[in-house]
Amino acid sequence: MTIDGDMAGFIPQKDIVYNGLLPYSDRLDREAAELLAEIKANLCRAVLLRELWPGVAFWSRKLFSFLKLYGRKFSKEDHILFIKLLYELVTLPNLEPHMMQCYARLLIQLLKKKELLARDDLQLPWRPLYDLYERIIYSKTEHLGLIWLPNSVDHILKALIKSCRLYFPASSTKEMLDEWRPLLCVFDVVMQKAVSNMELFLPTIMPPEEHSQGFQLWFDELMNLWTSVQNQPSWEGHLVNLFARLANDNIGYVDWTPYIPTIFTRILRSLNLPVGVSQMVAPRYLTNSYDIGYLVLWITALLGGPGNPAQKELTCLFSSIASFYHPSNHGRWQSRLMRLLQRLPASVVRRVHRERHAAPSWIMLVPECQRLTDEDLRDFTRSLSGAALLAMFSKTGSTDAAYALQNLALLTPELAIPPVLEKTYAAMETLTEPHTLTATLSCMIGMARSLVSPNNHYPEGRAHVLPLLMGSLPGVDPNDFSKCMITFQFVTTFTTLVPLVDCSSAPSHYVDLSEIEKDLCFASAGFEDFVLQFLDRCFALIDSSTLEQTRDETETDTQTHLESLVELGLSSTVSTILTQCSTEIYKVALQKLFNFATSSIFETCVSGRMVADMCRAAAKCHPAESLRLFVPHCCSVISYITDNEELQNEDELDKELLWNLQLLSEVTRVDGEQLLKYQGDLEQILCVCVRLRCKRAYTLACSLLEHTLRSLSLIYPKEYRSASGGFDTDLPIRDWGRAGDVAALGVCWHVPSQEEENFVFHLLFRLLHPELQRIKGHVSGDQPMTREELLQSLAIVQHCLLGAGSLLSPLDGLHVPDLVPSMVNLGEIKLHVGVEYDESRENYRESICQTMRLLLHHILEHSEDDTKSLFVIIKIISDLVFFRGTHKKEFDSRWKSFTLVKKSMENRILGKKQHIRALLIDRVLLQHEMRKLVVEGSEYKVVHQELLCDLLLLSTSTYSQVRSKAQNVLMTAMGTFSFSYRDIIPRILLMLSPQLTTVTEQQFKGALYCLLGAHSGFCLASGRDWDCVGEVWPALVRCGLSPSMTLEKPSIGRLLDDITDRIHRQHDTIGIFFTVSERCVEIGYEMAQTPRPWLEVPSKEEMKEGIQRQRIRNVVAARKYEKLVNDLLDCLEDRDLPWKFEHMATDLLALLLRDDHPLPPDAVLYFTQSLVHDSISIRKVAISAVAAILKQLKRPRKKVAMKPSDISGIQDPEGVCVGDREGNCWLQYDSNNLPLSQEQWDSLLCVEKTHWGYYSWPREMMINAASEKPQDDLPYEEMSEGEKIIFEYFSDPEFIDQLIEFLSLEERKGKDSFNPRRFCLFKGLFRNYGDVFVPLLWPHLEQLASDPHESSQRCVCEITAGLIRGSKHWNFSKVDRLWQLLCPLIRTALTNITVETYADWGTCIATACEGRDPRKLHWLFELLMESPLSGEGGSFRDASLLYVLQGGLAQQQWRVSELLHRLLAYLEPKLTQVYKNVRERIGSVLTYIFMIDVALPHTRPTTSPHVAEFVPRVLERLKPLTSEPEIHNHVHEENTHETDERTQAVKLLKTVLKWLMASAGRTFTTPVQQQLQLLPLLFKIAPVEIDESYDEMKQDARTCLSLMSQGLLYPEQIPMVLAALEEMAGNRSWHARYSVLTYLQIMVFYNLFTLLSLPAEVLRIRKLVMQLLLDEQLEVRDMACTTLSGLLQCQFFPLDSSLQTQLQTLSQTCLPTARGELASTDLVRRHAGVLGFSACILSSPYDVPHWMPQILMDLSDHLNDPQPIEMTVKKTLSEFRRTHHDNWQEHRQCFTDDQLLVLTNLLVSPCYYA
Repeated sequence: MTIDGDMAGFIPQKDIVYNGLLPYSDRLDREAAELLAEIKANLCRAVLLRELWPGVAFWSRKLFSFLKLYGRKFSKEDHILFIKLLYELVTLPNLEPHMMQCYARLLIQLLKKKELLARDDLQLPWRPLYDLYERIIYSKTEHLGLIWLPNSVDHILKALIKSCRLYFPASSTKEMLDEWRPLLCVFDVVMQKAVSNMELFLPTIMPPEEHSQGFQLWFDELMNLWTSVQNQPSWEGHLVNLFARLANDNIGYVDWTPYIPTIFTRILRSLNLPVGVSQMVAPRYLTNSYDIGYLVLWITALLGGPGNPAQKELTCLFSSIASFYHPSNHGRWQSRLMRLLQRLPASVVRRVHRERHAAPSWIMLVPECQRLTDEDLRDFTRSLSGAALLAMFSKTGSTDAAYALQNLALLTPELAIPPVLEKTYAAMETLTEPHTLTATLSCMIGMARSLVSPNNHYPEGRAHVLPLLMGSLPGVDPNDFSKCMITFQFVTTFTTLVPLVDCSSAPSHYVDLSEIEKDLCFASAGFEDFVLQFLDRCFALIDSSTLEQTRDETETDTQTHLESLVELGLSSTVSTILTQCSTEIYKVALQKLFNFATSSIFETCVSGRMVADMCRAAAKCHPAESLRLFVPHCCSVISYITDNEELQNEDELDKELLWNLQLLSEVTRVDGEQLLKYQGDLEQILCVCVRLRCKRAYTLACSLLEHTLRSLSLIYPKEYRSASGGFDTDLPIRDWGRAGDVAALGVCWHVPSQEEENFVFHLLFRLLHPELQRIKGHVSGDQPMTREELLQSLAIVQHCLLGAGSLLSPLDGLHVPDLVPSMVNLGEIKLHVGVEYDESRENYRESICQTMRLLLHHILEHSEDDTKSLFVIIKIISDLVFFRGTHKKEFDSRWKSFTLVKKSMENRILGKKQHIRALLIDRVLLQHEMRKLVVEGSEYKVVHQELLCDLLLLSTSTYSQVRSKAQNVLMTAMGTFSFSYRDIIPRILLMLSPQLTTVTEQQFKGALYCLLGAHSGFCLASGRDWDCVGEVWPALVRCGLSPSMTLEKPSIGRLLDDITDRIHRQHDTIGIFFTVSERCVEIGYEMAQTPRPWLEVPSKEEMKEGIQRQRIRNVVAARKYEKLVNDLLDCLEDRDLPWKFEHMATDLLALLLRDDHPLPPDAVLYFTQSLVHDSISIRKVAISAVAAILKQLKRPRKKVAMKPSDISGIQDPEGVCVGDREGNCWLQYDSNNLPLSQEQWDSLLCVEKTHWGYYSWPREMMINAASEKPQDDLPYEEMSEGEKIIFEYFSDPEFIDQLIEFLSLEERKGKDSFNPRRFCLFKGLFRNYGDVFVPLLWPHLEQLASDPHESSQRCVCEITAGLIRGSKHWNFSKVDRLWQLLCPLIRTALTNITVETYADWGTCIATACEGRDPRKLHWLFELLMESPLSGEGGSFRDASLLYVLQGGLAQQQWRVSELLHRLLAYLEPKLTQVYKNVRERIGSVLTYIFMIDVALPHTRPTTSPHVAEFVPRVLERLKPLTSEPEIHNHVHEENTHETDERTQAVKLLKTVLKWLMASAGRTFTTPVQQQLQLLPLLFKIAPVEIDESYDEMKQDARTCLSLMSQGLLYPEQIPMVLAALEEMAGNRSWHARYSVLTYLQIMVFYNLFTLLSLPAEVLRIRKLVMQLLLDEQLEVRDMACTTLSGLLQCQFFPLDSSLQTQLQTLSQTCLPTARGELASTDLVRRHAGVLGFSACILSSPYDVPHWMPQILMDLSDHLNDPQPIEMTVKKTLSEFRRTHHDNWQEHRQCFTDDQLLVLTNLLVSPCYYA
């Protein structure tokens, strides 16, 4: 095997760098190459032998581990082959879902780094992937329960498509568009599918020369669709995501400039912020808002370029939403705003990284002219910083703002850092607001690196380090926990970046220092002071948290959660500080710490742990110095005290001894080499102390033992300083904030030397060996021990194992044979982790293992109640099996904290692993530990088998706590050892077997818990293996007959429920038919041809055997499946089975329905009989199951392909042409051409899917072949076994009686509704068997239809809908007969309609019409259209009939334009309804009638009714009202006889309002012109304030105005709207003028950027507001003031000098002095000026712009003016005071002293007695 020779010419795709830094890195290249060769050879062999399970599954898991351990350490050819192979495997047509998911996960990993493979290297066809996606996500059989998919499957498939779409060929875009264009019918749900498919699949990363084959094919079309659609339909979000992705992938290649105002307007709208006074948000906006992540991407991609147009809009966007970020405002919109703020800077950082620092790869670069310049970045920071600084103090916490500021500081430190620094210094001085301190510190932590790094943009930042550190010291405060933690974090962060070295003497040695560097050198003299002060603070903290102080006598003496957090924070901070100190400072600090630790005796629980931790932290930094102080001191004290013989047997020992032991045990956690000097002392103390009788003493001694052993035997880095050479070399201030260099990290490793190993084994011999002998003596009965002594022995054994675990070789031996048949080697991977096991020494792992097994059986036999010992034994067993120096849990938490620290301190702009050195070292250590923990797929050996059987014994023992601990270990072990579950499951099932009479209840329960498995982990009961499920499921049902089973105990009942629930949740369909495609085999051959495989290709014979085995495996699997079904049925036959188990068996049977294999006839019989079972839950399962069985039995229909142009004879014109056109009018419902005879029916080409033909035709459509005469009824002889059973039962009148009786029962009163499962059952019945059963059912239906009870009516609904849908393919005579019966039936039912049932009938008709050709249902439509508003059954019946009709028509969308016209003609005279419910329903129906009239791009005028024709007709009838100044509602519901025009007009208006309200949220495009014609009427009704008498009309008018003002406007519509508003502003009614302002506020905000792009219109609006500011009505002036301040705040128009002078002139209007009547116009003008000033002040609620002081002074001159001016001034000043009070210290700097004097007089209320 020559691997070395081949290694030379090998270039890996991408290595994990950290592997090269491990101390044993020289062996890794070879190891990786061998492992890769093994994986390739075995994968290849498994594929060629067609063994998907276990072969391919096993080795693809190994490939996953390989990626985790070595990254992509294989050649490009291998990489491509792996991807191709997995792509074939994932898209295998009938792969079981779970396996598909595993391959998909691996494929995602392989495709993750897209820069490694260019599009020329790899092409993946898109079709197979799309077929898979379609099959799974839009599964036709999943809702019937014929296939069970894992929960995460859609998530994983989407991720997979995202990784693959990069490699779709260039031609794929066109193919995709041809596939999905025909689905783009906006009225249909299929639109959602089409658009989301486009979002997922369309490739957007292509070289520029391919753009014409890529996005240019669809960009204009989709962009126009997006800009013209309104009201955010659910698919709009997908379009936005697609555009965002396009923009981000092609910066500089798509011209977005014309769309920028639209994009920003829509972004602002999608944040759904509340505007104006009483605004109603249409519910649509709350559900379908855009995904913030994609919005951020889009905004980022738009920035930059010549003129940077998007930045202006972004600035405006943030200034208009800035005030929402103020902490005093919050609502449901807040989380979205915070996410926007948090992600936007991060996204810009990513873009800057991509443009300036990314490694060159095949993906095209951003063109030079489009890149972001430094000036662009400064603008960007300015636009966001206001919002970020406000959000710092938000109620939801400061994390979002801190993240935003961290990224802004990376982009432009000189702008982002100073304002935060100011706030931080201010917060450090204040004592009253601790929350500001935590907020500012957490923001500073993120900015630390930008502040400290030698940065040319912001060099003065470094001068702040020392003042910040000194200022944070008071934060170490024992009384405020959160402040304490954030201070620790703050100090740690800064000291990690800055070496604490006194360089004050440097300026005399170095000549080349800049001024700033000199200042830093002098300042660094303060570091020593800082360290000592910090230690003093910590000592004070410790003194105040001793046990005596923080607890009463009664409480426990363990730590509380908070104390453990403080302890952690304290020790890590001290550790960081002392690591970063120069040697001089370290020595002073160490001496201080030593004096503190030895001058008093601490209790060992709280304060003792903290002090010991601090000492450990100090000792780790420089072990030699610190051990010299601590070890001799502690040893002498301990040995002095323990010399006394009597002490050894005392139960409670001296505090001093305990404290010194604790201190010693922590101090020894340092570099093992240094410990060797104190070998003798340590050994002597250990030998004495571990045998002390006092429990606390020997526990501490054991941890001393463990720590000593660990220090000697593990591999770990010795130091974590921020510069690799230490700090004595160059000038340390140049190292501030420096990143570690991965290439030259210079890690100092501790690798155990021979001496250290000898010492370890010597200690084990002195301490572990005697204990094992002692335990053996106890077991054999020679030297029995008390329980306490046994515990002590076990503790010593456990700690020895934990200490020396890494040097003890793992358990080994023979492996268990014949677990699973395979032709591929399934061996385990051996990884080298830097330890050579010495075979000559005693194998302690083996001896501990044997002793523990002896002891375990002894205890279980003689003293099972000694649970404490059993707990320890379980831990020891777990460590024997898994522990090699690291625990998984610890590793996981360290990995988590590593990623957190990395995130808070990384520099995303530079990237390339520019982390600090300490972090990089940590990451290398984590890599080492990860290698130790890789255990997946370990071989299952006999040793393990014995241990697992012992664990199983414990898992089914008497005491519940022992059981649960043992079960956890057992579950972990079964997840670790390959296929061990196949050995253990039969042993568990033994305990459940009804034959065994000796089983105790505890064993029974334990066995059930073992099957349930751990919460997140492996559940045995739902395995994916026919053998396993085939044994477990019947056993679970049979255990109901076991003698130890009692349902009296609730715990057992609950446990069984949990198990069935777990099976239900985790069960995915298990595959039966596995076939490997020929394409896979070809790739397998290709793989075998590559250099360096291990094995040769399998021989011809083996290949034959492989194919043979595959065939046999599939047959056997099908047999096993049938056997399982029959086993469950056998269980159900047993009469003694308790009901719970009967239900369980039925549930399990239902899970076994599949779409690729028919259900055995016995099961069909069982489910059919169960339709009339006594138990309701079994009936429910049976209904679903029979519906699914009928689907299985469905005969396939023959389909033929048709070209649409052949049918209509018209070719569609070139280009996109949408809507009603000649080419698709043959699809329309036409009452003159309905199929009323057999011939017409047969010649009718029916297209059932409503969306076909609306947007464009597919190339060819599949239509049900009319040529093939359907066999009318299946003759009985030709039926299959299952079909016969169902036929017989449903032909039996008694069965039908019973069934209908059960189906028409009420389940939960008032909660029942139309049940789709029952509908599916009947649909299937009539579809498969034709009308055979109609005669039997008919009498029941007639009787039920005439019964008005809710449940009877619901039953009729379900059967009727099933009948109509099931008759889809019947011949004409049958259908005709059916409708002759159905029409009278439906009429009867509809006359009996009630409040409870009208919704069910609506659902019934909608379901019946869904996806059907309207021409084949003409009977139904004609029936419904008869006369919905007859008024016979009262208003309720009218409303209900309209509702039912609407349900049917809405399903048919654009294909029933004739019916819509007829309906409109019928309704128009009846619009003046008196009853509110009928009005509302008519409003809704009108919405649907006009829904088809859309103004979408390329859409032809529809043949359905047009709004533009309807509105003038309505206005004509509203004539009487147009002349009145205000409209009041004088019509009350009682006096219905008045027929004069005005009354009729008011009634009509009410209905029109309902229509406007209904259509506001539902239509796709708003007919603005028509709405404007109705606007004047609305303004006249809507009152300003809601008066006491609730008036429906006024309320509706307000709602309409509010909804209309939120509408989206296009530039060409704006002049029309403004003209209408200007006209209204001249209205006589002040209510109308007032409403104009509220309308305007909302309209401007919701169309902000569209309006800003039209300067002329902005001027018009400004003129309009100024005109209303001079209104004679006070309320209107006030509202105009509010509106003006809002517009100024959005920066809609600037506060320029012209506006100021205009206001100045107005406010200086002279008032006549005569006491008589004040000239009102002068007063109004003067008031208008003052209101204008007021608006200016209120428009900046949280800051003081340069113009504000002067305006405040101007205002103060008017304080003594007559009312209402005085009132306005007072209100404005108090509002100013309220909003500026928080930051007054900052704001007062903007005023001169004289101004401050005036202000203070104004704002302090005058004295009461003056």
